[in-house]
This record gives sequence, structure tokens and C-alpha cells, in this order.
Amino acid sequence: MTDPTGLEQARTKMTEAGVAPAAIETFTRFYHLLQSGESGLIREDDVDPVVDIPNRAELTIGDDSAAAALARTAMLKLNGGLGTSMGMDQAKSLLPVRVAPSSDAGAGAAAGAGQPEMLTFLDIIVGQVRAAREATGARLPLLFMNSFRTRDDSLAALERYPDIAVDGLPVDFLQNREPKLLTADLTPVTWEKDPDLEWCPPGHGDLYPALHTSGVVVALLEAGFRYLCVSNSDNLGATPDATIAGWFAASGAPYAAELCRKTPADVKGGQLVIRKADGRMVQRETAQTHPDDVAASLDATRHPFFHTNNLWFDLEALAAELERTSGVLELPLIRNDKTVDPADSSSPKVVQIESAMGAAVGVFEGATAIEVERSRFLPVKTTNDLLVLRSDVYDLTPDYRLEAQALAPLVDLDKAHYKLIDGFTERFAAGAPSLRDADSLTVRGDWTFGAGVRVEGKAELAGDGGTVPDGATVGPEGF
Repeated sequence: MTDPTGLEQARTKMTEAGVAPAAIETFTRFYHLLQSGESGLIREDDVDPVVDIPNRAELTIGDDSAAAALARTAMLKLNGGLGTSMGMDQAKSLLPVRVAPSSDAGAGAAAGAGQPEMLTFLDIIVGQVRAAREATGARLPLLFMNSFRTRDDSLAALERYPDIAVDGLPVDFLQNREPKLLTADLTPVTWEKDPDLEWCPPGHGDLYPALHTSGVVVALLEAGFRYLCVSNSDNLGATPDATIAGWFAASGAPYAAELCRKTPADVKGGQLVIRKADGRMVQRETAQTHPDDVAASLDATRHPFFHTNNLWFDLEALAAELERTSGVLELPLIRNDKTVDPADSSSPKVVQIESAMGAAVGVFEGATAIEVERSRFLPVKTTNDLLVLRSDVYDLTPDYRLEAQALAPLVDLDKAHYKLIDGFTERFAAGAPSLRDADSLTVRGDWTFGAGVRVEGKAELAGDGGTVPDGATVGPEGF
């Protein structure tokens, strides 16, 4: 039986830690849903697929309308992730990604003598916004939602860009945190080995109580802005886009989501569906999909789109909803079962209460979606993704956009050697191989890649490992 003091203990712990009241009330709402056995699952029989939406490539938005909408748009990047799945202990956005497109003393990680300058996610995001400002004249505020773990390092890195702040608006605000709950009785876990592991982020649905607490939405409105584009900081494809801004402004919608067409690589991620009960568009995350419905949800002939997590908001509609709910939006619960120490499977089993920011599509009446090019979805969740992004599959243009020069191959590196960033970096110290002519790259074993390596076709490396020589070509039979 659930310990009746579990919620009280959790609320006290959050209050003593200085967690915002809106976040505590959001947690309380989800706790009650968890107690009642709510799973948050959305069954396939209860929904229809989203199929008929506008396509960005087919829009005819006048230049003046697009420019006017972008002039009233702000950019927000979710920057709370530590990259723990890759063994990082700092903001993922500080990971070096690409060589700078040109000499730029104000950007990039320090490089040694004779070494090319490397830019981080953060550097490239700033470069994209700066370039859009210069090209359009828009003020384009750039804000970050940081966590307690990413804030100091990220703000320190932004000090080299004093021009990024706009009209006294804050450069960042903090997301919240909540206690992990013991699966056995839903009481807050205690973990003396590392008390930080007693806490977890509430998922990116925490955007809403964090926005309410910070006052950012009101500040943007008072500064003359009407629209907000939100995306993850590890997705360098989500650049400022006047065409989408113009379309969104003309639509009159309170909310819009960017969707991409599925490819064979898209086996995870959320999707929008139409709830049969009321015809409302809602989001279904992977964790909200019943095991019996997984095949149907992944079927691109039935559900052709996946969610990019790039969102657009009408700030007036968002402000009204945050005011009405005191920042506690009625989002679906996502139950995430873990161990208190993710690296120790023998540590106590816990429940993390989460929600998805994209689930707000079901909150805003009249919410809509738009199909966008794959170039607007370039996330880095694993070192597999990072290798492709660092390779010659993409060129980084002078305006800091990543332009694909070939279809991105499927990369599958041996997790035993490449999953963590230190191991990955050691084995690709000479740089990423050429992947433009590759359909896929599968690596099993401990292989170190030399300089100037080329990968072609459906390439494979197997065995215990070794060194791929400088200038070698890796193909279906190795090199």
C-alpha cells in the first residue's frame, strides 16, 4: 500500500530545496495521477494518425510578412541536458561539434597551435542567431532554459558573446527539479553515496511552470515580441526561420509543432495523433505507447510523421494559459522507471515523474502542425549521431547552418568502446572519417581510426579491433 506520507515528504523536500511553487503543484498533480494507477498510455485504437498538414517547402509567404513575423519572434533553447548517456558531466551544448566556417575570434573552443578551431553547440547556436539578425534586421532574443547543473558553465561560455542579450531580457532561466520516488512506496529516495542522484529533471514539460515562475513570457510581451520558437540545444537544425514564422503568424494558431517524415532511422520519438473521443490533436511519446501498439506507432504507412520537438507559441495565448493555470498545465503523466543510480542496476528502483512539452498541443484549442525538411532535425543523442554531424556529410556554412552534402548514413558503433565521449574521442582523435559515400557504418570491436579514412557503401568492421590506417577505405569487407 502506498505510504500516505509520500507526497507530503516530497513536497517538503522540494520546498526546503527552493523549488518553485508552480513546479511543486505540478509534481503534486502528477503524484496523484501516479497513485491512482494512471499510466499515461494512449492506445492505438483510440486515435487516428495525423496525415494532412501544411508542408514548409510548399508555403508561399511574402517576404514582408515573413520579415514582420520574425521581427516579433524570440528563440528559446532547452539547455538542461548533461549528456550523461555519453558519459558527460557538463552541459551537452559545450561539446565541440564542428570546425569553425571561418576565423572568428569571438567563437569556438580554444585550439592549439596549428589546430583548427572547434565550435560547440552553443557557439553554433549563437552564430545562427547572429547571422539571422544581420540578414533580417530582427532583434531575435536568444534565451536558454538551463538546469542547476548546466547554468554556470553555459553562462560562462556565453560571456564571450556580450551582444547576444536583447533589451534587458534575461539570457536564461532555470528549469525545476523533483525527487525520485521509491517504486515500493512512492516516498522520496535517500541516496547518501551521491545526494544529487536523489533528484531528477521533470522532463521538458517543466518548460511551463519554469516559464511561469521566471516571468519570461510577460517580459517578452512587454518588450514587443509575440512569438516564441522553442527547440533543444542539441538540435542544430532548428535555426531561425522567417518562412515558418510568417506561416505561424498568419495561421492565428496558439501553438504549432514541427513534424518530419519518418525514415528507417526513426524508430524512437514522439508523434502527434488525433484523439477519436474529441478530435483533439495530442502527443504520444514512446513511453506512452502500449507494448501491443509499438509496431503500429512505428509504421510509417500509418503514422508518417514524427515530432521534432521544435515548437512555436503565440506568447499572448501562452501567457493567458499560464495565468489561468498558475503554470500547472494539464499535461499527461509519463512514468519513467529507473534505478536511483543509472550506472548501478543494483541500486534501488525508483519512479521519475515526467511530462513532455509537446503534450501542450492537447491544451491549446486550435493547435496545429507543419511538415518541415529533415534539415530542421539534427539532434545528437549518441556518439553515433555525433560522428555523422562531425563528418563531411554536412558543411557548416558562413551563416552557421549545417547543409547536408549527402544522405546521412546509419552509424552503429560498438557501445563497449564508443558509447562514452572519452572513448569515442580517443578512437577518432584524427577526426571523423569521410561518410559522404557511406550507406551505413557498423563497428564491432575496438578500432582506432587514422586520418583521412573514407567509408563507402554498407561498411563493416568486426573482430577484436585494431587501427584503421591513414587514408584507408572501409567498405563491406572492412579495409
